[in-house]
Amino acid sequence: MQQKVNITLQPLGKIISVNAGTPLIDFLHEFGVEFPCGGKGTCGNCKVKLLKGELKVDALQQQKLDKLKLSDSWRLSCFCKAESDIMLEVSQFENMILADNSTFEFTPQTGFGIAVDLGTTTVVVQLMNLKNGHVLDSVSDVNPQAKFGGDLISRIQSCLDGNQPEIQNLIRQKIGKMIKIILKKHPVEISKVALVGNTVMHHIFSGLKVNSLSFYPFESPNLGIQKLAPKQLNWELPTTAEIQFYPSIGSFVGSDILAGIAATKIAERKELSVLIDLGTNGEIVLGNCDKIICASTAAGPAFEGAKINQGMRATTGAISSVIFENGKLQSHVIGNVPAKGICGSGLIDVLAILLNQEKIGMFGEFNSGEDKIELASGVFLTQQDIREFQLAKAAIAAGIQMLLNLMKITYREIDKVFIAGGFGNFLNIKNVIRTGLIECEEEKIVKLGNTALIGAKIFLFEDEKFIQNILNKTTHTNLEGDSTFQDIYIEKMMLL
Repeated sequence: MQQKVNITLQPLGKIISVNAGTPLIDFLHEFGVEFPCGGKGTCGNCKVKLLKGELKVDALQQQKLDKLKLSDSWRLSCFCKAESDIMLEVSQFENMILADNSTFEFTPQTGFGIAVDLGTTTVVVQLMNLKNGHVLDSVSDVNPQAKFGGDLISRIQSCLDGNQPEIQNLIRQKIGKMIKIILKKHPVEISKVALVGNTVMHHIFSGLKVNSLSFYPFESPNLGIQKLAPKQLNWELPTTAEIQFYPSIGSFVGSDILAGIAATKIAERKELSVLIDLGTNGEIVLGNCDKIICASTAAGPAFEGAKINQGMRATTGAISSVIFENGKLQSHVIGNVPAKGICGSGLIDVLAILLNQEKIGMFGEFNSGEDKIELASGVFLTQQDIREFQLAKAAIAAGIQMLLNLMKITYREIDKVFIAGGFGNFLNIKNVIRTGLIECEEEKIVKLGNTALIGAKIFLFEDEKFIQNILNKTTHTNLEGDSTFQDIYIEKMMLL
């Protein structure tokens, strides 16, 4: 049996037990620590303060620490492994780090707020001190609606079949329990709750009919902000607490993307930027302070592991990265445990390697004639897995190209490409480019992790005027309604 070590996170008061030798990135990302530079040690966003115990520092990490002017008690978690019991102060929770590595400027308020990212697959709840912007605690869990289907279409169909009251109650109860867990540890009075999520989550949670989202052109008359009372939700909060589910932008582009626009400051920057959310449903944003256009694509859930033969989310047991070393594929498994399956970042890595070695062709076929390749003991990549990736990759790549065409620009005119999504911390950007998912220079791509949650926290400090300013600049477009989309989609299926 592998030796276990305990990591205590402050100010959260959480104790995590992991296998000795587990990289910090494998579990700290679950608690809001982001790794925008991809573990190169250049951004400093993943810095942690070592309060007790030992974390080794090699020459390269010391060089990075010196450059960032950090004292001896600090470590860059992207370099470190948990070899023994340690206590860390997680600095990421002291500030909301944005795309330009600045702290979020806000007007201090009284009381405490809760930010909720209601995703199709997972739910994240964070408690925030509105006076100083500190995050006091964070809880994440699986969305219990998954029993009615892993994708949005399945959820909509279940609602149409008469299950909407149950689906609605499931998620209301789940978030209520998560809030209760946090408040049991931190008995403070909540004055605000900000919820963000895709349009289907927005409608189901708020008790709005989803019928119009089930057929073309997938438009709903109820995209606006929804204000609810604690009593309506049966939540144990003060009656004066403001609970708001923020507005959606368009049919399948929800307030999670609105929050992403706020987190990346796209609506404030003169330079053109792209935001890509590689979640269960692929959403894309393109624009600047003058004009923003956005769309959703039917990418499917391949990036989150669904429909992949042994696919899984970026959690313990998932192959999160793959390299070719000493003549064979070497897989890194989250949590330093035997591999159970593969997540989206690992899938991208292995396909890039196989493409470089010409072991798969431009149509995704195995050139060797095999029907599967072993990645780790008992974990295989199949021909169908490659097909699923091609479908997801083509949807995203075609979506980006369509928005570029609508703006009459090319990738050359884009300043930044922001990647959001749960597995973003593990992505190898070179491999993302090699597979054709994103077709620009590596230095333009910035990984931001959970932009929806960052934006939800921003919304706790902003008024409706701030939200309306973003909405006024933003136009939703339906890509499938464009006659050229199918041709571009088929072209992007190729693995060149």
